[in-house]
Amino acid sequence: MTKKILLVATVQSHIAQFHRPLSEVLHAHGYEVHAAARNNLAEKNGLQLDFVDKVFDVRFSRSPKSKENITAYNQLKTIVDSGNYEVVHCNTPMGGMIARLATRAARKKGTKLFYTAHGFHFYDGAPKKNWMIFYPIEKFFSKMTDILITITHEDYKVASEAFHCKVAYMHGVGVSGERYKPVTIEEKLSLRGKMGYSKNAKILLCIGELNDNKNQSMAIRMMHKVVAKYPEAILLLAGNGPKQKFLEQLIKQEGLERNVKLIGYVTNLQDYQHIIDVQVSCSLREGLPLNIVESMLSGNPVVASLNRGHRELIQDGINGYIVDPNDYEAMGNRVLNLLDNDDLCKRIVQNAIIFAQDFTFTSVKKELEEIYFGK
Repeated sequence: MTKKILLVATVQSHIAQFHRPLSEVLHAHGYEVHAAARNNLAEKNGLQLDFVDKVFDVRFSRSPKSKENITAYNQLKTIVDSGNYEVVHCNTPMGGMIARLATRAARKKGTKLFYTAHGFHFYDGAPKKNWMIFYPIEKFFSKMTDILITITHEDYKVASEAFHCKVAYMHGVGVSGERYKPVTIEEKLSLRGKMGYSKNAKILLCIGELNDNKNQSMAIRMMHKVVAKYPEAILLLAGNGPKQKFLEQLIKQEGLERNVKLIGYVTNLQDYQHIIDVQVSCSLREGLPLNIVESMLSGNPVVASLNRGHRELIQDGINGYIVDPNDYEAMGNRVLNLLDNDDLCKRIVQNAIIFAQDFTFTSVKKELEEIYFGK
């Protein structure tokens, strides 16, 4: 009988972006890998789910109030009950809850349920209502879980102390150490020319969906301080989303049309990582932001807002900088520190490269081997 494992998430882009290393580990052990999630790949500029053996389009909704999730539950239960899966490995809040409900009967027949928490909604500094609502929900659903995988130390501590299942820690879901690596100055300048950017300008990058949480307005306002010293400096905002028009208007309002560019959703982020001087991230909330790891591996210093995910990755002043959320003056000062001081920048970058090695595909695959197969 074919050995099979089912990956579940709310949207297919989540699996496409984050679970190639897991699929490669499972294939190496002779497993067939299936995926069940809502098909949103057309929205993601060519992102493909090309490393699994079968894909089910399940109509999950991110909203817990949506009636679509009743349909999704019925679809998923049929898939799980007829699939003879050894493991159902679920992700994302709604995908995780519905998958655990739909797998109850299968678990009685031997199917294991793994759940990767990509960042609990409750954490140190989270609103009290998050603890009141989401903590008891996750604790309850841990009773339907065989292994809970956490990707931050804070989540691991909370879950291992109070939840009703085995808890494991992993260094995220993996980043390619081949795609994201330092390049020489000559390679950097050559790539800038090919991509149409000045060889002399200071280039900053901010990555993320254009939404309230990613808080790109902080980065835009920060640019006034940078531009005052480096008039040709450019901030590239990579991503698309509901706040695009708002951000376009803000850029005009701030008079920064020459210095801030929206470049949309791009699939060659490694090229942008190889032409920049500094990456900034202004999010209000993060689980474990892979783009920060990618920048570290690429040899770029990072200045980020204080939140749980950034705190997991950045030791302030050692391998990057952390500033208070919305303190764009402080962010601008830190960016200028890095642009003005080569020795400081090199020290930060060297520490970041060493730190980020634990988050590469190579490292994460070893951790997945241990979790799945005890190796």
